[in-house]
Amino acid sequence: MTARTKKGGLQVANVLIDLVENKIIPGIDVEPEAFWKALEDSLEELGPKNEKLLQKREDLQTQINNWHLEHKGQDHDTAAYKEMLLEIGYLVPEGDNFEITTTDVDPEIAVTAGPQLVVPTSNARFALNAANARWGSLYDALYGSDVIGEDGGKERSGDYNAVRGAAVIEYATVVLDQAIALTNGSHKDAVNYSILSGELTVKLNDGSVSTLLNGGQFIGYQGQEETPTLILVVNNGLHIEVQIDRNHKIGKENPSGIKDVVMESAITTIQDFEDSVAAVDAEDKALIYKNFLGLIKGDLEDTFEKDGTTITRRMHGDREYKTPEGGKFTLSGRSLLLVRNVGHLMTNPAILDREGNEIPEGIMDAFFTGLIGLHDLNSKNPIKNSRAGSIYVVKPKMHGPEEVAFACKILERVESCLGIKSKTIKIGIMDEERRTTVNLKECIRAASDRVVFINTGFLDRTGDEMHTSMEAGPFLPKAEIKKQPWISAYEDWNVDIGLETGFKGKAQIGKGMWAMPDEMNAMMKDKIDHPMSGANTAWVPSPTGATLHAIHYHKCSVSQRQDELINRTRADLDDILTIPLLGGRNISPDEVQDELDNNVQGILGYVVRWVDQGIGCSKVPDINNIGLMEDRATLRISSQHIANWLYHGICTNDQVLETLKRMASIVDRQNAGDQNYVNMSPDFDGVAFNAACDLIFKGREQPSGYTEPILHAKRSEFKQNLGA
Repeated sequence: MTARTKKGGLQVANVLIDLVENKIIPGIDVEPEAFWKALEDSLEELGPKNEKLLQKREDLQTQINNWHLEHKGQDHDTAAYKEMLLEIGYLVPEGDNFEITTTDVDPEIAVTAGPQLVVPTSNARFALNAANARWGSLYDALYGSDVIGEDGGKERSGDYNAVRGAAVIEYATVVLDQAIALTNGSHKDAVNYSILSGELTVKLNDGSVSTLLNGGQFIGYQGQEETPTLILVVNNGLHIEVQIDRNHKIGKENPSGIKDVVMESAITTIQDFEDSVAAVDAEDKALIYKNFLGLIKGDLEDTFEKDGTTITRRMHGDREYKTPEGGKFTLSGRSLLLVRNVGHLMTNPAILDREGNEIPEGIMDAFFTGLIGLHDLNSKNPIKNSRAGSIYVVKPKMHGPEEVAFACKILERVESCLGIKSKTIKIGIMDEERRTTVNLKECIRAASDRVVFINTGFLDRTGDEMHTSMEAGPFLPKAEIKKQPWISAYEDWNVDIGLETGFKGKAQIGKGMWAMPDEMNAMMKDKIDHPMSGANTAWVPSPTGATLHAIHYHKCSVSQRQDELINRTRADLDDILTIPLLGGRNISPDEVQDELDNNVQGILGYVVRWVDQGIGCSKVPDINNIGLMEDRATLRISSQHIANWLYHGICTNDQVLETLKRMASIVDRQNAGDQNYVNMSPDFDGVAFNAACDLIFKGREQPSGYTEPILHAKRSEFKQNLGA
């Protein structure tokens, strides 16, 4: 049982009281009892509104279901369908044109285009790695990934491979030639870098001297003008450090003396309270809040063993440089942190109201985020997050403008209660639910004075598409859904609406995750599409991925690309509303079984870690043993897809159950090296296996197809069994 203490009408877990009163509040001008009273009063007003919005989701879904049932067996009438959505209020009329008015936005969000990390705040080591991923070694990223092939003696195994190292240097030289071209020659021909009269000069191996084609790209250095140890350049708003040391084992092999090329990489990081964590009770929430507090104060540490050595990870300090004119300046050594709170759906037992009910977790997150954020706003700590004086909250899983307005109301209440200047807490709107997509302009209008972020996410968006249109018919296989016109229209629509509403130079337009952290070569070929789409950020699965993806932003000026796209014809709403159904497409029994195998294996591989180990996001091997970054979004699409096929008779309950048991044995074998892993087979009666079954067989009953209610219940059951 959770130990609790009454705070007014609230029953608060003692672990949260200790965190607030002994760790968060010292150092900020907030009284503990005032904080608890403000939370209680806000819950009394906002809680019923939260519940009303959730009920509206259910009411709209019922009306959509009924429409599809009434038209069952008929050809889909797009015009009639759209008219129905307008009549019931699912689609809202679009208002006049406007532009967002958000102010005090850090340049990392407003103007700098670059990669974005998303990391579970529950894991201190991962959270620190992401915060420190603002700068990354291009040499290390290339050497350790598959971007450099292993043919011709370039193997990665064993000690340092000089042949592979030479290939890394060659690749990095091409990056420099593209980003900071010389007036003549190539960086591969450089034998010396120096600074003459404030200008970077490059001596080439033929005795000639070159300079940068764009001299303004050279903005700083370390060391002496004649023998700089570091040269700082900028391209498309992103910085690159060219580090020089002729005594270094790499530098001495390079005629120029360059020992490394360090890229400005993860410009921003979303510290996640939501999809990538498994937080079901007070202890889980306290850990997340504690780690976030450490990140904001700059004193978070994590000590661990690696290769027999004890390592302590801390947050990086700022980076110092000399200007070409002889002055000094600094650049942030850390990624700018946003924080993803949970959505409106879930409650959490960490705090109970006066009736003994769990409180809405999203409201709780907002108050704790604001309270912790005061340390960044008010302190003189040298480890600073927002230099513009803002707190950045990303809000997921909102359905339409009313829910966005409600989220802003919550943030407004937090500001008022904690004495924070109005509009300090900014909001990011995740465009991952269908009702938000089709009403995106009005969603942005509802937050027009504090919005800093919109993005797209295929997985959650498709999961909601399936649940919303469950009665319409069976869906195409997952791989084919992604190739349908609606998805490209959705991706373009997000950029179109963002540019229409004035995001350029003020806010981020983001794109989704590259889910294969070991497939960096494929990422380098494909993910250039994200900056080319007009998005000024996109998610990557690791610091290595961020360093490599940064190259794309040197190749493509997103600002120029947005100028090219801003006047194009907006994507077609009718395309977005086209449901990706199987229709007349014949599907063979083998195709059905292959789809089930793939979906079920992914579900089990993720759920068994979530439920048994409390791991909310990890690299999970797929059916082909390719490691994929999995979180609840991947789980949602897979479970809803099988639920849809079951409902429409594409497969049977017995077939799915047989697949679950067969795939459980495969997942067990894939996790054989994990000493904390508990096999699901041969009994198939564990909590995790039952959770996977419920996600599929009860998938149609889940609100919006979300996985959280079942996962939270099963994880809580597992923890209770451990304590029994």
